[in-house]
Amino acid sequence: MTGPLTWQLLRDLKTSELTQAGDKWHEVSGRSASDRAQVDRAMSAKLRETQESDSAEAALGRLRRLSRNFQYVQTECGLVRTALNGLAGDLAEPQSQLKQALEDAASLNFTVHDDGSVSYPAAKADDLTGAKQEAPGGSSRGSSRLPLDPPGLGSPGQQSLYPGYSGFRPVNPNAEKAQDVADRIARAVRSAREIDARYAKTLNGLKAEKGLDVTAATLKDVFRDTADVRSTAGMHLAEGIPQNKDPADRKKWWDALTDEQRQEYVNVAPDLIGGLDGIPAVVRDEANRNYLPVLIDELARQGGDEARTKLDALRMIQDKLGESSHPPMFLLGIGDEGNGRAVVSYGNPDTSRHVAAYVPGLGTRLDGDFVTDTMKRAQDTAIGAKEVDPSTASIIWLGYDAPQNMDVMTKGDAQRGAPAYNEFMAGLSATNGNEDPHVTAIGHSYGSLTVGTAAKESGGIPGVDDVILLGSPGVDAQRATELGVGRDHVFVGAADNDPVTHLPTKGESALAAGPAWVLGGPEAVRRANDLLDVGNDDLHFGKDPASGAFGAQRFEVNDGPRMVLEAGMFDAHSQYFDPELDDVSALNIAKIVGGRPEDIVREEYR
Repeated sequence: MTGPLTWQLLRDLKTSELTQAGDKWHEVSGRSASDRAQVDRAMSAKLRETQESDSAEAALGRLRRLSRNFQYVQTECGLVRTALNGLAGDLAEPQSQLKQALEDAASLNFTVHDDGSVSYPAAKADDLTGAKQEAPGGSSRGSSRLPLDPPGLGSPGQQSLYPGYSGFRPVNPNAEKAQDVADRIARAVRSAREIDARYAKTLNGLKAEKGLDVTAATLKDVFRDTADVRSTAGMHLAEGIPQNKDPADRKKWWDALTDEQRQEYVNVAPDLIGGLDGIPAVVRDEANRNYLPVLIDELARQGGDEARTKLDALRMIQDKLGESSHPPMFLLGIGDEGNGRAVVSYGNPDTSRHVAAYVPGLGTRLDGDFVTDTMKRAQDTAIGAKEVDPSTASIIWLGYDAPQNMDVMTKGDAQRGAPAYNEFMAGLSATNGNEDPHVTAIGHSYGSLTVGTAAKESGGIPGVDDVILLGSPGVDAQRATELGVGRDHVFVGAADNDPVTHLPTKGESALAAGPAWVLGGPEAVRRANDLLDVGNDDLHFGKDPASGAFGAQRFEVNDGPRMVLEAGMFDAHSQYFDPELDDVSALNIAKIVGGRPEDIVREEYR
């Protein structure tokens, strides 16, 4: 706005004119997007297909530059639109507060002056004796309390309303009301001025140099502009999101938005919706791809070993997203909270009839091993399950903090992670387009405890038909029936040489378990448990899921190599998903996920 913002300007402001101006900027942004598509899909593609020469290559270079220019215009005009919409939305509240104050002043017959001060008339007051006396009028000014006819300082000869107190001057009952009106006007104007200054700075920054050539520096400038608009208008965008609603309600909210509003969130506030359960997978993927470089930049500025570990992993994920992938990758969540967050789907979970969501366990964090090994497990499952039914998606869900070693392994992390996992699964149910999709929850290692804890929550895991427990130290349950899907739909893979599946429940047994394992493997551990009066089907977190007492469906897996304690090798604990290391287990998992559990190869209970 030009000149200082007064209460009169705020009163008369038509916020609809700001949104209408934003719509015009959106039209320019849309035309630029269309022109860019025309350059890329028609002109450049046609030239590439039909011409091979130096002149053709030079022309393609100029077309690439033109495409970048259109992309820049598209983005910057979209940012102007978002800023104008945010300005209109943020000014609405102080304008409403001002108008209410003005209405109250009018109803009380007060006068609001150009400087925001408020005059009030003389008033008739009844004292306790019923005598009538005219109290003087006055004026109040916002943000300061002036000496408004102090009580007890009446003028000489004036009749007192209070007998026995000669000279007491009555207080006009309108004085306090006028002061309140003046203060509210001043607060509304101060708030509007702060908003106006904040948006003016942001909008003034959305300018391009003459003779624009979109270089790497220019694209970095786009990044900064986006961050500025996000910082300025972020509250306006965030207020519209039904954060406290369930995923089904969020899906309804998203569907009710216009295409322009959805694109605004994806481009300007991707972090607000990229991890929001109930938003379609393709939208979350686009938003998270937009947010990923922002997060990388933030971590690069932090420094320190922990930030560097997450940073390296995020850069590896970014590289994978730039490569061709089979099945295609969808980035459903990313973040640096705790030990890091990442949710990746291989295959579209909204269109697939079969969807699996795998929760990793002990030692998992957002690092290089997560990208090269843990994510590959979900990909291997997707590839195998697609052989059973092509309409399959497999997800790796790192949406919680798993314990990093056995010494700190308690139920706490699972109890904190279970509600987040259930909300994610409810989001899958809300966005999947099939009438009755087949959904499998997979928990590996400590992740099986998280899945078991989620299954025992009220209502169980939303939409889940089958549960697979792999390398489990127990799921805080005594029977498979406690997991809410029926014992015939709980499947267990437990390698005999996997030490995690033999973790004892008592501290004194734990002391003997390590030496016993080195000396004689699982059989020696069982003998040590017998000596210490510990049940062989009791594990660290409840009944052994591979035992007959638990009553699940145990399927065959390779025993795997014996643990080498000195080298810290737990190979048998990590190969359940890998078709090269354990083809029996990987195929059984694929059959369950793909909807043919009757074809699995079963194994006897422990």
